[in-house]
Amino acid sequence: MADLSPGLVMPMPRRATVPNWPLRIGHALAAPAALLMVMLLIGPLAVVLGLSLTDYQLGADALAFIGLDNYQALWADRVFWKSLTNTALYSLVVVPGSVGLGLAAALLIHGLACGQTTYRAIFFLPVMATLIAMALVWEFMLHPNFGLVNLGLRGLGLQTHNWLNEEGLALWVLAVIGIWQGFGFNMVLFSAGLLGVPRPLYEAAAIDGVPAGWARFRLVTWPMLAPVTLFVVVVSSIKSFQVFDTVQVLTKGGPNKATEVLVYTLYAEGFEFFRSGYASAVTVIFLAIVLLITLVKSRWLDRRVHYT
Repeated sequence: MADLSPGLVMPMPRRATVPNWPLRIGHALAAPAALLMVMLLIGPLAVVLGLSLTDYQLGADALAFIGLDNYQALWADRVFWKSLTNTALYSLVVVPGSVGLGLAAALLIHGLACGQTTYRAIFFLPVMATLIAMALVWEFMLHPNFGLVNLGLRGLGLQTHNWLNEEGLALWVLAVIGIWQGFGFNMVLFSAGLLGVPRPLYEAAAIDGVPAGWARFRLVTWPMLAPVTLFVVVVSSIKSFQVFDTVQVLTKGGPNKATEVLVYTLYAEGFEFFRSGYASAVTVIFLAIVLLITLVKSRWLDRRVHYT
């Protein structure tokens, strides 16, 4: 091949120009959703964060910037720490209870030869029912004089209790109601996960001599349910920290703040005492705790999850 002369320069090929109209169309299509997110999520969060730095009271004509005074008041507030402790205890009971009971119900229903749809519908009824209406039913059942629970205990010759007005019992009663209300939703999620476990895995386990029952569940079913379990634990934790309806209807934080939880404290400060700035500080702390729990559980459990 002959050499090119020194004075001859070969022109570089031009890069094809990519039209940017698809990108513009994508931005235009995403704009309504982004605007809605700003209006309904980011905007209110920014407003709450700003109000937490003021002394604003609901209905007041003016407000003043006070910096971190609301957070300093929270640090010294005995009611806030009591509500935080109650919320943590409630979650420590409700999360493992609803997750474990939901998994057990899903396994039992999955093993039935017939009637699976009927039992799933029955266990899912508490999730479909209005929690406030069901709380009123629980209030009637737990009544100290004519409630069905005490009537049954009297019939068995056992001691009765004023379930919702004893400091040592009220929070645990609310936790039992929370488990009853939440395990049906977890059962449905675990049932969907069980349907996704490949049958050849069980056949391979049987060929390898793994006995049916606990061993096969531990070696095959439980690892395959790990992604579903991660989702269920995170969602159950967030829901348990958001408990409010049963507290508002049944105990109103009593007796003697024994059932005061974070969301009820937020409600009382904002809509009963009209201390909107202080309630906003409680909201910021609440959101930070929920976000921290979600991140910690997701990162910690994700290392133990086997995805397929």
